[in-house]
Parts: sequence; structure tokens; C-alpha cells
Amino acid sequence: MNESPDRTPIPRAFFDRPVLEVAPDLLGRTLVRNTPDGPVELRLTEVEAYAGAIDPGSHAFRGRTARNAVMFGPPGHAYVYFTYGMWHCLNLVCGPEGHASGVLLRAGEILSGTEQARKRRLSARSDTELAKGPARLATALDITLALNGTDTCAGPDAPLALLTGTPAPAALIRTGPRTGVGGDGAPHPWRFWIDGDRTVSPYRAHTPRKRRLDSAATDA
Repeated sequence: MNESPDRTPIPRAFFDRPVLEVAPDLLGRTLVRNTPDGPVELRLTEVEAYAGAIDPGSHAFRGRTARNAVMFGPPGHAYVYFTYGMWHCLNLVCGPEGHASGVLLRAGEILSGTEQARKRRLSARSDTELAKGPARLATALDITLALNGTDTCAGPDAPLALLTGTPAPAALIRTGPRTGVGGDGAPHPWRFWIDGDRTVSPYRAHTPRKRRLDSAATDA
């Protein structure tokens, strides 16, 4: 990127909007993960929106549980979940408190802290693959359940912080069906990405799973 991204923290009001407004507006923003080993900064390039009670693909579709409780709280907080017994995924809560909508962070470009990300993602064949997909993004940034409920609007020194960055031009934003979402949620074109960016993950349609995994919601 040629210009320096804006390092102004994003206010809570940014998240206190409908999820389909927040999701594309996150593209190009800078996510900072602060750890004792130093910060890792990432430019968001791909996200997916999940609309709570009206969205069969959302974890919150059937109401509040211990797992998804953060989604019903204030906007601007992180909702982290563990999936398939292997991977963490990071979401940002948006909309008014109690509405339970959120945005899954699917992919991004590491801007700084690349060496740390490489150590966490030893299987990555190139730097463009470090955070290419939600589980890879979470691994590269050392996202665990310990960060569930973290306030990303608490300032640039918080464990997770979102900065203004360089918003993606509207002309480059594309939209399509969400990855791996089936059933009634499949037709929604609620995945947003920056066209032509090499860090964007490949689209994969929903594949039905056997027995108990059949009814599991795919993302946030």
C-alpha cells in the first residue's frame, strides 16, 4: 500500500449500525493484536455478515446461549468461538445491544509483526497466506477464547483494537454468498471482499456433513 493508514481508533458508534452496513465498511481497516511478544497489524480484506435472529446461518439464530452471549452485548466487542475441535474464529459484534449480529473476519494482509505471524503459521507458503481464511487469521494473530468479549474500542493498546486504516474504495468491494453456509442462509450475498486482493480466501460452497454436524451453524 502506498499511503500510510490512518491510526485513529474506530469509535463504538461505527459498530452500532446494521450489520450489512458495518461489514463492507470494515474492509481496509487495520486490526491490531497486542501481545507480550509485540503487536501484529492486519488490513482486513474479506468479511462475512451474520444477522442474528433473522439469519439461519448465525450462531444467534435460535437465541442466547453461554457460547454466543457476547453477541447480545454491546457493539464493538470480539466474539471468539472454537470450531471443529481445532480452530478459533474472530467476529466483531455490531448493531444495538441485544440484537446479536456480527461480522466474521475472514482474511487480511499482515502489515507489521510478520515474523510473529510466520512463527504461528509455519505451514503458510507465502506471506499472502498468513491470514487467508478465518482460522488462519485467528492463528496468525494468536486469537483464543481468552479474547472472547474483548472491547476493540478500548484504544490502540488493548489486546485487540480496530483503527481507521485506509477504507477500501467502493468500486473494489465485491459481494457474494457466504462460504460454507447451507440451508435457508445459503442465498444471502453477505460475504464482502476487496476485488483482486491476493489474501482473499477461495469461496467454498456448503458441503452437508453427516449426523450431528449436519445442523451446526457454520460461522457467526
